[in-house]
Amino acid sequence: MSTKRQASTAEFLAANPVFSVDEAAAAFKSPRGTRAAVERFRRYLDSGRLKLLARGLYAVVPPGRSAATFQADPFLVTRAARPNSVFCYHSALELLGVAHSTWNKYTVLTDQRRPPLKLNGAQMLFLDHPAELRNAGAIELGVTKVEHRGFLLRVTGPERTLVEGFRRVDLVGGLTELTTSAGGFAVLDLELLERVLKQYDSRKLWSAVGWFLEQHQRSFHVPDEFLEQLEKCRPRSPLYIPRRQRGGVLASRWNVILPMELMRSEPDEC
Repeated sequence: MSTKRQASTAEFLAANPVFSVDEAAAAFKSPRGTRAAVERFRRYLDSGRLKLLARGLYAVVPPGRSAATFQADPFLVTRAARPNSVFCYHSALELLGVAHSTWNKYTVLTDQRRPPLKLNGAQMLFLDHPAELRNAGAIELGVTKVEHRGFLLRVTGPERTLVEGFRRVDLVGGLTELTTSAGGFAVLDLELLERVLKQYDSRKLWSAVGWFLEQHQRSFHVPDEFLEQLEKCRPRSPLYIPRRQRGGVLASRWNVILPMELMRSEPDEC
């Protein structure tokens, strides 16, 4: 029976620009585990070929660069810290290629929370999977994969990112950022979008998404009947989006109160 050979240090570093000591220990297959991996890296750290980002987390310094000034890719840092995590909120907008602006927060959903990481002005946040999905065994709902610098990163797809953006406006860069960015999605799977909304079963989310789809009805080919179904789930009393907002304009069909700047354009009707 054949077994995979132990990776050399050089091979491992060439394939992993950012990595955790646990990943390295698994690749090296040493009976001494992470201690052996740390010992292997000592001379690379001393020579400036490796940079210690946080406890147990390393980045490979490209040739000709200084370890002191080198800044590792935040997405790869976050992935290395929690390899099985799912990028979400504004990070999802960025990885899906529609973010209207860059942001200094990188967010993932994970089964193994850890304290936030702060590196070079960027903050990496490790969040619990939403209880509504975790309790239903649906944490993979609407998750896709996106290539980023040679790695396949798990990320919430357009449908789930839209719903969860309205759910946590504070983590998506604000309502204007969400609606402007999400308007750039190439397509929305309305059946999947409805499944995500049913999992959360929040009147605020049904209405917020309904309002958004009405604004982009033509570009996303949204049938009137679909909007009517969403409208049936609207809140009984007007709700602010975001919740702590004061002032704004009532979108009467959806019974939500939105910031003035979001209400200036006419719906994109079919």
